[in-house]
Amino acid sequence: MENAENKAILLLEDGTVFHGNAAGLVGTTTGEICFNTGMTGYQEIFTDPSYYGQIMVTTTSHIGNYGVSNEEVESDNVNIAGLVCKKFSDVFSREFADGSLQEYFENQKVVAISDVDTRALVRHIRDKGAMNAIISSEEFDIEKLKSQLGKVPSMAGLELSSKVSTKAPFFFGDENAAHKVAVLDLGVKKNILRCLAERDCYLQVFPMDTSFEEMEAWNPDGFMLSNGPGDPSVMKYQIETVKQITASGKPVFGICLGHQVLALSCGLTTSKMFNGHRGCNHPVINLETGKGEVTSQNHGFVVDTDSAEKSENITITHQHLNDKTLAGFKLNDRAIFSVQYHPEASPGPHDSRYLFDNFIENVVKNKVAVSA
Repeated sequence: MENAENKAILLLEDGTVFHGNAAGLVGTTTGEICFNTGMTGYQEIFTDPSYYGQIMVTTTSHIGNYGVSNEEVESDNVNIAGLVCKKFSDVFSREFADGSLQEYFENQKVVAISDVDTRALVRHIRDKGAMNAIISSEEFDIEKLKSQLGKVPSMAGLELSSKVSTKAPFFFGDENAAHKVAVLDLGVKKNILRCLAERDCYLQVFPMDTSFEEMEAWNPDGFMLSNGPGDPSVMKYQIETVKQITASGKPVFGICLGHQVLALSCGLTTSKMFNGHRGCNHPVINLETGKGEVTSQNHGFVVDTDSAEKSENITITHQHLNDKTLAGFKLNDRAIFSVQYHPEASPGPHDSRYLFDNFIENVVKNKVAVSA
């Protein structure tokens, strides 16, 4: 029999219990449980700010087998609330790794459970929907865990961007670049900043509660509305700010949560999904070109298609092929568009990078029009 000190337990909100072994930090953690179907890129997933407050189930069999690298992060911290996996490896084979996932999780204070039947768990979540959960490798009394889990708020109605947004403005890229882009940081991934900087943009990244006037005072050529966690419908201040941004006439590009906030600012509605989309093989069709894209996605909320179709100033540009949900739209009278997925990621590997090019084209056209 294994040492009890190595044991861990996973309890779901509906009372379902899974037993496994402790990994990462010994402790207890709570959050909304979700699953990601990506076969690689676990470190990028764990550091994505959009996952803040969520317990991640990885469907691939082995996690940790190639260690961690200081270069493969989307933020400065691990943002998942905890990890559930099949096999957790503290031995890694990659020559250029900077350490093991076990050491990384201990340093980042991340609680995990391994040796769980993740196929059964994912089937359960898929059938029952998103729900809160608790992982513990220190407390095994089910009633005590139920009591603790009962105090965890639902993701619906929960604002989380303030937990991951920068606290002070900062610059990114070459100050002599051709274009200036203001980034409203709702939980931005570093690769979004890199993709813009690679396209000759100098960025100023602003905290989520920054006013339009403060961003406009920098005189940017365009605005990026970033990804992030939580329920977009409760972000009233940001919705009003985005209304002012869109009224400025300057180009705007929204990604994920930024896409949802943009939609709400245009009078559309959003809703919480039964399970959400999380993985790096989600098929999307560009309705304007007819081309398909293999995309990386991570969202538990979605813009309602009906509300978009009823708007005379909105054109739906992208659709998720699995469930026909709205994956992108544009405004008909302005150079403003957004997508639900992550074009800065590389699952296709670069199927969706053209969206950054489209944004830059809009910026250039607008600058020419203004100077004419």
